[in-house]
Amino acid sequence: MSTPIAFLKGHGTENDFVIIPDPDNAIDLPPAAVAALCDRRAGLGGDGLLHVVRSAAHPEAKVMAAEAEWFMDYRNGDGSVAEMCGNGVRVFARYLQRAGHVTEGDLAVATRGGVKTVHLDKDGDVTVGMGKARLPEGDVTVSVGDHSWPARNVNMGNPHAVAFVDDLAHAGDLYSAPPFSPASAYPDGVNVEFVVDRGPAHVAMRVHERGSGETRSCGTGACAVAVATARRDGTDPAVTGTPATYTVDVPGGTLVITERTDGEIEMTGPAVIVAEGVIDADWLENVAS
Repeated sequence: MSTPIAFLKGHGTENDFVIIPDPDNAIDLPPAAVAALCDRRAGLGGDGLLHVVRSAAHPEAKVMAAEAEWFMDYRNGDGSVAEMCGNGVRVFARYLQRAGHVTEGDLAVATRGGVKTVHLDKDGDVTVGMGKARLPEGDVTVSVGDHSWPARNVNMGNPHAVAFVDDLAHAGDLYSAPPFSPASAYPDGVNVEFVVDRGPAHVAMRVHERGSGETRSCGTGACAVAVATARRDGTDPAVTGTPATYTVDVPGGTLVITERTDGEIEMTGPAVIVAEGVIDADWLENVAS
């Protein structure tokens, strides 16, 4: 029998992840293995997988090792590689705290979207510096059935299309990726957010995450929604000189997003580890072959 592989399970506002601690980058995780682990019936179940590796041990993260000891090698639930996951970073940091690698306070986490600053609050929330949003030019449209809406193109290290709708039910079941146009706007696919107003500086959203389907929460999506809503409301902190804070309700809870005057975006929300155990390595090898 091969040596069992340790895992944990965690979530951030019910965006859930399989966590594989692998400091030396010794575990092979091909797409089929990741998809099998994230399968909710035949595997452990998760919207994605957090592969915990020391930056110095991973070829994609070595250049960031001087800034961040740990690299979040993030994979979508279908096994594909992704640049970033905001809820995932919070859960990643919570795991590092649980494992004794870090304590309350500030730390840096390397991702394919760059090095992210994280603060572990005493009250249990985790705040992540999500970087600056980019707002590519050009009109974008997203569709569900016979309905179409203009969408704001927002890049948070990964691509988002943010559409304001009258009712979140208009988003449909979100099992399949909502069509968008023009195709050239998102050559590698896109995360699509549907948004309704709940009150002043308060919105709610549903999201189809590229490679995962509808999820209970999306951190980068919530940031994209806050920025798109601020611009819709005529607010740009770089112009007004005042930070803009939005409360964003997701199906799995609530996130608070602040865009600072320098353009940097901070996201605050919970992160919970719910279980840990071992994976049968023979099973994993068989499903990956």
